[in-house]
Amino acid sequence: MYESGDLRKGLKIAIDDEPYVIVQFEFVKPGKGQALYKCRLKNMLTGVQFDKTFRSGEKFNEADLEETEMEYLYSDGDRYCFMNTSTYDQEFLDQTQIGDASNFLKENTVCNVLLFEGRPIGLTLPNFVELRITQADPWAKGDTAAGSTKPATLETGHVVQVPPFVEEGQLVRIDTRSGEYVERVKE
Repeated sequence: MYESGDLRKGLKIAIDDEPYVIVQFEFVKPGKGQALYKCRLKNMLTGVQFDKTFRSGEKFNEADLEETEMEYLYSDGDRYCFMNTSTYDQEFLDQTQIGDASNFLKENTVCNVLLFEGRPIGLTLPNFVELRITQADPWAKGDTAAGSTKPATLETGHVVQVPPFVEEGQLVRIDTRSGEYVERVKE
């Protein structure tokens, strides 16, 4: 159980049996009266954001959330199948729950799936993934301008900017938080 004094950015609370995360937080102490806590809340199920003001002394329930390690198996249209690595149960997430993570998701990738009351609502990828380049323009000799990059298509279909020396068929490490090329991987 949380009180209004515990509110801060990133805290996950339950309101009307739905999970919310605080994305912005501001403490206001007027000259007279009670302190106010102005928050921007994001519904973790629908993604809808709204502003809400709480008074000091209000109480909130902790959201019933847990993270479970799961392995990505396959996609079936816009549904993605994950298997719990300890119980071997399978869960499905849709494209809206996965979001941009689908750009870096390949079979057998181990991820953390966020569960609310036992049902999956979100996904956290590892910070770095290794993917193969399936299409990249050839490197023209002498094309060494500082900071120059070229587009390359990954095996997932996502396009990233890579240095000119990266060639088709090479394995590269991608930072899933920023979506950027990090380095080539030696095979």
